Amino acid sequence: MIFILRHTILFIVLLCAGLYSEEAGPFSVETPKVILTDVEFSIKIKPSVQFYFENVGRDIPYRVVNFKDGSSVSSGIFHIDSTGTEELKIAALKISYAGPDEFNIVLGSESQKVSLRAIPAFLSIVPPLLAILLALITRQVIVALFAGIWVGVIFVFDYNVLVGFLRTVDTYIIQAVNSTDHIAIIVFSLVLGGMVGVITRSGGTHGIVDFLSRYADDSRRGQLATWAMGVFIFFDDYANTLIVGNTMRPLTDKLRISREKLSYLVDSTAAPVANIAIISTWIGYELGLISQSFDALKIDLNPYLIFIQTIPFNFYPVYSLILGLLIALLLRDFGPMRRAEIRANTTGEVLSPTARPLSDVDSSEIDTDPDQPKRWYNAFIPVMTVIVVVCVGLIYTGWASVHEQKIGISGQPFIRQLSLLVGNSDAFGVLSWAAFSGSIVAIILAVSQRLLTLSDSIDAWVKGIRSMTMAALILVSAWAIGSICQDLYTADYIINVIQKFLSPHWLPLLIFLAAAAISFSTGTSWGTMAILMPVAIPLAYKFPQMDPSIDATHAMGLLLSSTAAVLAGATFGDHCSPISDTTIMSSMASGADHIDHVRTQLPYALAAASIACLLGYIPVGFGISNWIVFPLGIVAVFLIVRFIGKPSARGKVKAKK
Repeated sequence: MIFILRHTILFIVLLCAGLYSEEAGPFSVETPKVILTDVEFSIKIKPSVQFYFENVGRDIPYRVVNFKDGSSVSSGIFHIDSTGTEELKIAALKISYAGPDEFNIVLGSESQKVSLRAIPAFLSIVPPLLAILLALITRQVIVALFAGIWVGVIFVFDYNVLVGFLRTVDTYIIQAVNSTDHIAIIVFSLVLGGMVGVITRSGGTHGIVDFLSRYADDSRRGQLATWAMGVFIFFDDYANTLIVGNTMRPLTDKLRISREKLSYLVDSTAAPVANIAIISTWIGYELGLISQSFDALKIDLNPYLIFIQTIPFNFYPVYSLILGLLIALLLRDFGPMRRAEIRANTTGEVLSPTARPLSDVDSSEIDTDPDQPKRWYNAFIPVMTVIVVVCVGLIYTGWASVHEQKIGISGQPFIRQLSLLVGNSDAFGVLSWAAFSGSIVAIILAVSQRLLTLSDSIDAWVKGIRSMTMAALILVSAWAIGSICQDLYTADYIINVIQKFLSPHWLPLLIFLAAAAISFSTGTSWGTMAILMPVAIPLAYKFPQMDPSIDATHAMGLLLSSTAAVLAGATFGDHCSPISDTTIMSSMASGADHIDHVRTQLPYALAAASIACLLGYIPVGFGISNWIVFPLGIVAVFLIVRFIGKPSARGKVKAKK
């Protein structure tokens, strides 16, 4: 009786859920949109309700037969259990020729014909390669990404150009935002940009700069103050560059710090700190890319927790920050920067005689009234609000989730409990709460002190949101090209090609170098992330599974380090590129000659990148713990500054009163 009642309830649930359809036949078959020649693919078989109840608990033989010649491609046994959720995945199927094909799926005494279409395997890498090529030629990432998506969709829809365009717009781009997580990421990024606009317009960020500047009365302290402010204004690289460069320039000129050094300190803190900060205008974008790849691979991991775990693998940004700190602290330089610092320190000429400094940034939208009070806490309080809301929100939503899922955390170590709470939290929702909370607090502070009217505050907030529009467009394009790479099995093809020649141990290094090359050539770190992340994560996830010598811990290290390598390589290439927007903005905000800035910064960027490779991505790729190589890398940075760098300035040089 209980058996009949249980299966009757299951039958009703399955029908109400719409999991199966009686009109679909005894079973349904899920096939790829397209398959690649000589690349393995899989299909899924789901039994209908009637077939399930007729065969529950039985072992049903299955065969996949090529319809053309009748040869058996795959065969085995399908056990139908009593849960009602069983499905059969038939893997390791392969077709060696392009064009349409048909298979006959035989399940017990039932059969069903399915149609498939194969395309030449190399076409799967055309969309990302086209995006890279067009980005190099046009320097327009959105145009490049759209073209890559369009070409990929053309391949999916039987080489039809018009249908490819229509499906690009109404399917792939629309589906890119047809997700509550994706919407939450866009909202967070836009609203946090609005908060930055309000605290900048109200004088909060200038107030922080002025507060720290009180203690900078010689060359060493001036450089350290510049570095510290670059680190503290972590929530946005553009705000960092414009505010720190423009505000510190008069002080560093008095302290005889060269414009080349100022622009280096500004540039070497802006993107690196925004890259690894757990709260910044970058975090939503980075989480979106990671989440997209995880969803495609059906990886049940929390993207926010994974991002936090990648920080110790994000070698270049960390080494770059430490390098800037040590150079400021020890007053030692090397390469062209040392000559620039000696010139400024001995002659007071902060620019070289041949320098042609870029015009200052038109920062009218972010500048405050010169007579307006610049209070540091008007920036500090909103930023702390965001941080506190994120911390509390992650714990709150994580606690609710673990109790709902009945996950036992009591009696476990504190770090493990915290990891479980954060890992099961609603990160995207929490980030949206935090961005709105920070914006509201920033507006209340500005209006209550009569620094801005409510109308001015809303205007500044909208302008801040407007500054993030391009980021939102790039993010949507990134999600869309990630989807087309998934449908074209780009990562599977790359694995199929390189697995005969490449060990997975070299993946983190190669991904870092590839990201650096693309970012250097295109001048955009975000565009590089959008192009590489949909390929890098699937490679790092699937490739190690084919090597039996790689255990689970090593495989997770490869996934984390490869993900971090995309972010780090994009930042490194951006630092070296003369066409990078942040590099140009650093030169402009600091009043430096742009070529002098690139030329003097390049040796420092190369030094940090070399250490990141030698004491980072290479050893981690071979299974050495990042907690071993990280301290060694920091020591290597110190040794370079101490023994390759030479004294270039005197800390006793005081600012003129």
